Amino acid sequence: MAAERPDPDALLARVEREQARARRGRLKIFFGAAAGVGKTYAMLEAARERRAEGIDVVVGLVETHGRKETEALLEGLEMLPVRTVEYRGTVVGEFDLDGALKRRPSVILVDELAHTNTAGSRHPKRWQDVEELLRAGIDVYTTLNVQHLESLNDDVGQISGIRVWETVPDTVFEAADEVELIDLPPDELLVRLKEGKVYLPQQAELAAENFFRKGNLIALRELALRQTAARVDAQMQDYREDHTIREVWQVGERILVCIGPNPMAERLIRAGKRLAASLKAEWLVVYVETPALQRLPAERRDAVLRMLRLAEQLGAETVTLSAPDMSEAIIDLARERNVTKIVMGKPRRRGWKRWLLGSVVDTIIAEAHNINVYLLGSPPGEDRGQESLQAPQPGLSAKPDRGGGAEYRGYLGAATATFLCTLTAKAMFGRFELTNLVMVYLLGVIFVATRYGRGPSILASILGVLAFDFFFVVPYHTFSVADTQYLFTFAVMFSVALVTANLMANVRSQAKVASHRERRATVLYAMSKELAASRSEAEIVRIAVRQIETEFGGRAVLLFPDESGRIGYPVSPLAEEFLPGIDMSVAQWVFDHDEMAGRGTNTLPGASGVYIPLTGAEKTIGVLVMKPVNLRRVFLPEQQKLLQTFVNLIVQAIERVRLAEQARINQVRMESERLRNSLLSSISHDLRTPLATIVGSASTLVEGDYALEPEDRRELCRAIYDESRRMASLVNNILDMAWFDAGVVKLHLQWHVLEEIVGTVLTRLKKQLERRPVTVRLPRDAPFVYVDSVMLEQVLANLMENAIRYTPENSPIEIAAEATPFTMTITVSDHGPGIPKGQEELIFEKFYRVHREGPQSGVGLGLAICRAIVEAHGGYIRARNRAGGGAVFTIVLPLRESPPRIEPEAEPAE
Repeated sequence: MAAERPDPDALLARVEREQARARRGRLKIFFGAAAGVGKTYAMLEAARERRAEGIDVVVGLVETHGRKETEALLEGLEMLPVRTVEYRGTVVGEFDLDGALKRRPSVILVDELAHTNTAGSRHPKRWQDVEELLRAGIDVYTTLNVQHLESLNDDVGQISGIRVWETVPDTVFEAADEVELIDLPPDELLVRLKEGKVYLPQQAELAAENFFRKGNLIALRELALRQTAARVDAQMQDYREDHTIREVWQVGERILVCIGPNPMAERLIRAGKRLAASLKAEWLVVYVETPALQRLPAERRDAVLRMLRLAEQLGAETVTLSAPDMSEAIIDLARERNVTKIVMGKPRRRGWKRWLLGSVVDTIIAEAHNINVYLLGSPPGEDRGQESLQAPQPGLSAKPDRGGGAEYRGYLGAATATFLCTLTAKAMFGRFELTNLVMVYLLGVIFVATRYGRGPSILASILGVLAFDFFFVVPYHTFSVADTQYLFTFAVMFSVALVTANLMANVRSQAKVASHRERRATVLYAMSKELAASRSEAEIVRIAVRQIETEFGGRAVLLFPDESGRIGYPVSPLAEEFLPGIDMSVAQWVFDHDEMAGRGTNTLPGASGVYIPLTGAEKTIGVLVMKPVNLRRVFLPEQQKLLQTFVNLIVQAIERVRLAEQARINQVRMESERLRNSLLSSISHDLRTPLATIVGSASTLVEGDYALEPEDRRELCRAIYDESRRMASLVNNILDMAWFDAGVVKLHLQWHVLEEIVGTVLTRLKKQLERRPVTVRLPRDAPFVYVDSVMLEQVLANLMENAIRYTPENSPIEIAAEATPFTMTITVSDHGPGIPKGQEELIFEKFYRVHREGPQSGVGLGLAICRAIVEAHGGYIRARNRAGGGAVFTIVLPLRESPPRIEPEAEPAE
């Protein structure tokens, strides 16, 4: 095992992952092939071991299914009470998430991760409850069957003939910190089923006839083992990456097939497929695009694209790399992916060319330690051909790139540069050594290589040598050489010029590749930035369509399903979101099968556009339809990766907006439910008390002795009247608050005298204030107030009634006002017990009461109505305790306009 210095970026990413993992709880999944293999039993045994170590372990919910052995393991473990929910006339026990968060143990057991919660729960799925527990830092033990994994749902349905509706996203399984496989041979599981240790006898008989057939259990067991093995392999890859281990570990077979733009590519792919199938191994197909391969004609590069798509159809993972050295890129990829076997074609170079120029195959064999290399030969004569054996695909063929005028201009530039170098050298001749003149020609070669590429630079090298010999080497103006040492000079000059030209051409090519990568990175950054700032699905669609059309050319549109799952345009699509000529049946097929189809593909290639599924975390959310001008801009390997990244960003943005909207809806529902519960709990007592008084008094009048004294009759009637008014006041407060929340109350603002408003309130409350001394201090020159008098009277009446209700009898109440140039301040003070500390703002909340039960009636809406009315006037209301005891309520109203002037009445004429 060899370890190298870790990459700083990879080290930083690992530290960030570890920090994020440290903040979350740890998830351990007890994983099995089917019910009855012992997952819950193993989970309880592990919990008892942790409890014996002194760890705080709590059972959140465990389904024993009547198994006595499992129930015995629950003894001695703390169990949270279940949350009972009534569903369709049946009381159902559900996991109490809030109780678990409040209890906050170190480890909690939550059985059956794929369970669907009863309607009305906070989350629709139990795995979402587990996610919230993990975010709270609580470790979770849970159980899961392989048939409940989302990615295996179709496979399990095909094997068993039974559709499993409760599924868990694969991301939850992959993010688990530990997965323990609980395995049991199918024969033993069937014995347990017959003994009634899995289901009750009636259920067991039905299960044995359907799901629990031996063939099903064998297939499910293999799926469980494969999933566990894949997870172990992923953990090994993470470990190798974290510790920068480059050497290959021979722990599992992984095959790498290397292809190029030659007829061997198809045979290599098919051979790799056969080898992978025989070894039951994962396999990859890699194409390394070097600077030389980037200059190939378009039809040769398209042939490589077709081969990569063939590999994907055969089940391979395809990788496209851009690197100056093919062998180094292949070796790095093999070490990174822990490849054990490399499949390549035999070297095409023979004899001195292979000895002088080297071979990719020879380099890989020499450098790829601990990796087996398989070489595939070609039939006689095949290696002479360069064209692909497969015919171009309809719609994807392209004409060869012809240099045209640009190529001729490059060679003309090479000749011109050589001519200018000759003029410069001619001016230097006789003053400088000949070696300096050689440098002038080399400078010209570098300029041509930088500007025009390899071919023109080679021409410049040849012309430079010939011009130097013709003009500056004796005998002049001939190509003969008098001194043989100049032959060596010519050879060195020509070699240096060729090497320099080749290096500069490679640098130019790499700069071009870097420029393309930078442009793609810039495009991705711009798109991700715009999508991150979007707040609606329509905005995301517009951004996505614009970016895709700009980058890939042509037209594009996003299609989404309706409630019935039928693909169609969004409701009221904008003009730029409409694309004519779309075959909705093809779009529906792509949506249903989650596969790419349309023009340029092998599925429904006769369609007019390219149809790409928008695959989300749990399901396909829509279809992207493109009508590109040039299909090569879509199907080139580097463009395909860019397009797939675009699609992933779009899907993530749409899912983010939808989840945010769903969270908002859930929050509104939770708030509505909270208000409803608060309202019911508040008015249950306050309405029941006056109703009981009214019913009792009325029954006494109706059923009682008619010889009741008149005074008694008046007392009963007065009780009925008073309690009726109290009920009317409660109902009016509730209705007023509902109107304010709905925004249907409109203020009727007019100029009023504050003294008249206060007088009206005191007159209305005259009876309640009979034993209360009330002091009113208003400024004589108080300005008019621009208010809704009825609403302001309601505010003052509520504050006065509040003071009457919560202060001792005969205690005084003061009303005062103070005017400034911009505000009018009104205070209502009492001499009661005051407001509990810290509740000065809470008392203005709806349904909030300082004393939850007591002789005072009310549902906690009076002060909330006061605040709503005052804020509707543009002011504010505050509460505080006075120094000598009691509470002070302060109302501040703005004086936005000058009050009207009242002209004095004219004196009557004599």
